[in-house]
Amino acid sequence: MEWKDLEKMTVVKLREEALKFPQIEGVHGKNKERLMHEIATILGIERPHVQFAEAVVHTKTDLKHKIHDLKIEREKLLATHDHTHLHEVRRQIHELKHTIRKIEAKAAHG
Repeated sequence: MEWKDLEKMTVVKLREEALKFPQIEGVHGKNKERLMHEIATILGIERPHVQFAEAVVHTKTDLKHKIHDLKIEREKLLATHDHTHLHEVRRQIHELKHTIRKIEAKAAHG
């Protein structure tokens, strides 16, 4: 049995599996994560390392520089009448401005 097999099992199946081991107590009061961890410990299964993407923290200045670059690109796309890419660039500008407003609101309240 591997970690993937434990993840695929339902809580009911995990409880049935956990009841086979007398070392695990309070089987019915535990959630899926806890049951998976305890069964894996007993069977000697290692949990695979999950690589988390680092939370990217932007400053207002970085975002404003990106907006400036996108505005230059927007002007070029307007000149070439490339409306599909123009739409994408405008959406990116909109998202960045929205992110800046979120940062400002957080700073005002925090």
